[in-house]
Amino acid sequence: MIEVSFCYKKPFWFLLLGLFFTFFWAPAQEQKSMPDIEKIYLHTDRNVYFTGEDLWYKAYVVRASNNLLFDLSGILYVELISSNSDIIIRNKTSLEMGLGHGDFQLQDSLDVKPGKYQLRAYTNWNRNFGDDFVFKKDIEIIDLFESHDKSQSVQNNVTESKSLKKRNFTNNPYKIAFFPESGSLLENVASVIGFKAVDLNGKPIAITGTIYDSDNELVSTFESVHDGMGKTQLLPIEGKSYYAKIKTKNGFEFQQDLPKASQSGYALSYRNFKGRNIVTINTNQQTLVQNPNATLIVICKSRGVSYLETTQTLTETSLSFELPKDKIPDGISQITLFDNVNKPQSERLVYFEKEPDLEVQFSIDKTSYQPEEKVTLNVSSKSKSGEGKSASFSLSVTDTNGVEEDNYDSNICSYFLMESDIRGKVYHPAYYFDSNNLKRLEHLDNLLLTQGWRDFVWKISPKIDDKNSYKAEKGITISGRVKQLFADKPLVNNNVTLALMGEKNNGIFSAVTDSIGRFQFEKLMFSGKTNMQLNARNEKGKFAGEIVLDPIEQARLPIFFKNESINFTETTQIAIENVFKKYTGLNLKPEGVLSEVAIVGKENRVQPFDFWVGARGFTYNRGADTDSYLNIFDLLSKKIPDVTPFKNFVRFLNYKEPPLFTLDGQIVLLNEISNISLSDIGSIWATADIKGVKWYGEESPYGLIAIWTKSFSGNQPSKNQFSSISKRMEGFYAARVFYSLDPEKLNPELDKNTVVRNTIYWNPYVHPDKTGNMSMNYFNSSVETKVKVALEGITGSGIPVVRNTYYSIKK
Repeated sequence: MIEVSFCYKKPFWFLLLGLFFTFFWAPAQEQKSMPDIEKIYLHTDRNVYFTGEDLWYKAYVVRASNNLLFDLSGILYVELISSNSDIIIRNKTSLEMGLGHGDFQLQDSLDVKPGKYQLRAYTNWNRNFGDDFVFKKDIEIIDLFESHDKSQSVQNNVTESKSLKKRNFTNNPYKIAFFPESGSLLENVASVIGFKAVDLNGKPIAITGTIYDSDNELVSTFESVHDGMGKTQLLPIEGKSYYAKIKTKNGFEFQQDLPKASQSGYALSYRNFKGRNIVTINTNQQTLVQNPNATLIVICKSRGVSYLETTQTLTETSLSFELPKDKIPDGISQITLFDNVNKPQSERLVYFEKEPDLEVQFSIDKTSYQPEEKVTLNVSSKSKSGEGKSASFSLSVTDTNGVEEDNYDSNICSYFLMESDIRGKVYHPAYYFDSNNLKRLEHLDNLLLTQGWRDFVWKISPKIDDKNSYKAEKGITISGRVKQLFADKPLVNNNVTLALMGEKNNGIFSAVTDSIGRFQFEKLMFSGKTNMQLNARNEKGKFAGEIVLDPIEQARLPIFFKNESINFTETTQIAIENVFKKYTGLNLKPEGVLSEVAIVGKENRVQPFDFWVGARGFTYNRGADTDSYLNIFDLLSKKIPDVTPFKNFVRFLNYKEPPLFTLDGQIVLLNEISNISLSDIGSIWATADIKGVKWYGEESPYGLIAIWTKSFSGNQPSKNQFSSISKRMEGFYAARVFYSLDPEKLNPELDKNTVVRNTIYWNPYVHPDKTGNMSMNYFNSSVETKVKVALEGITGSGIPVVRNTYYSIKK
């Protein structure tokens, strides 16, 4: 079975709908564009993990106004936050064209303990727009063996909790809220009222109820239709108040007052009548008398951008008009009614769905496989006419571990089209985007009547605070200023050298301070732990001034994460039991459950000759003839064996390029070497044996010449201590490649736990070719089970897509 999730409707047809007033659609005069706001979504391989496993993620960053992949930021900060609000792990994920990927190792050695965690992702730029645009996702991490031992006691607790239904509660353990469609009730005007009922933990509950007026006369009845939500109608009579009697599924009864109706005002309502989108403005006779021929404005926005505006003159108590379908974009629209002084009177959130010109097909070659058998999976992304459509997808293949029901967790479709546009957490959000749910749009409207009621992310257009603006980052930035020592006077035209030395990425960069002494190195791309050295010299090549370094990273975002324990539901226990059987059946433990041993060495400043391991070199110590040479390069070519003049510099005979130069243990540029005074030279050490030079790694492919000044005594020279900075930095996270089992190429060390792991295959970059097609292969695990294959992604035209399918592994 294949489940399809993206929004579409059958073609509409026009039918007569009573008498409408004539109106004119004017171009929206309000904001027609939004700041370049990014929306972020992370597709993870799963939502529930066991200690020692890996969490894999794919990042999608789109422009908030149109859901197109957005190439604004180059760095995405992805954090794993524990229930006590600690950031356990933090990755700088590299973004290219709005896409990136990474992973977390959920190991005890990294202080990852069992519990609920929050996965959080944001860019530096998005910090300008508040918490609404920070991606958050809850995950659970379970200790397999500890949880299995507790399973019996958990089952007892479940049985006990069921018996609580028969208890009489002293305090009301349930909450219900009523939400008039347009924001408030209006006397003598019939209105739709949405409602939502939850327990003390915020979980929805099924209810029935009756509404009575202040004379205790029955007015209407209501019943929840999905996740504690529904709607009813009420005509508030002047001078009367109303209350509801509610009854839960387990028989608990309570009473609650309804919102009080206003004596005057305007109410806005929306209906889809046989394919036509009808907006109605209602008022009562009292308001009409007070404001005859009132001029009202209706503005429709999508993701903060106005797309339609109409001015209506209200001469009767009711007026209706149709929204033209060709003007309405996909997703949530905010329809707001303003009076003639631009004061908002009423508001309604509506979800519109259109059929896209897109056919995404997702298929596997079988419905049942042998253990460790090869699977061939095909993906196609095409228009309805068969033309290839560009798209980026990510694929996760996971063991269901006996849990076959769909929990309707958040996916890229529900997040970009709904969740990111309303406040609060949505219960089972993917339910509203599963085309197999025939009443999903009706139930989604109930959600917008309640959870989205007058509390909309875009209601106040996001703006950047100029006093505290965050810049979009294309790469890592190192910046600061150079000032006079013991004074605040800037040093202008000083040379600043930056050396980055890591396991994989190295580089040397230079800059000159500007008129206020500032320097900046932008768009740096390096990964992993990297040593940074920053030097400042004057025009004569002497160490000069004091470097004041800017913060390389902004302060962490505040954390708002509720401390909750894992709810061991019946389905969770089923999964634990099946995973336990998998591992114990083969006498295995989950990966990484034993703490890894980290060998940490003491970081010292580089001393003369202590960073070469087994390198053969030549040492020159200052002598009486040192000052007699023309310059440093003349000295090197005549005193150091195998060094010969090369252009304006020198090189070793074995190489065609100049060597790496260091001055007092710090990497320097070639032009800085030419400024060294012969009178300052203390000693020189040179080697063409690059195999022995470990500390500088790939930055010394043509040998090394290390120059030490007379003032250097093994520690930082006193004159340099302010003009040099040495710092250990964390660069971009180097994402690992998912290891896929291949029975034809066995690797006993890597395959040991792979045969039973819960994520069988993960591919963050599924990109169909120009024809719209792509095929991939992987091998199954060795366990008989049912497997879920989940594809998520977004097309080049901004359409989020979700596809799910299942197959079996059995002998």
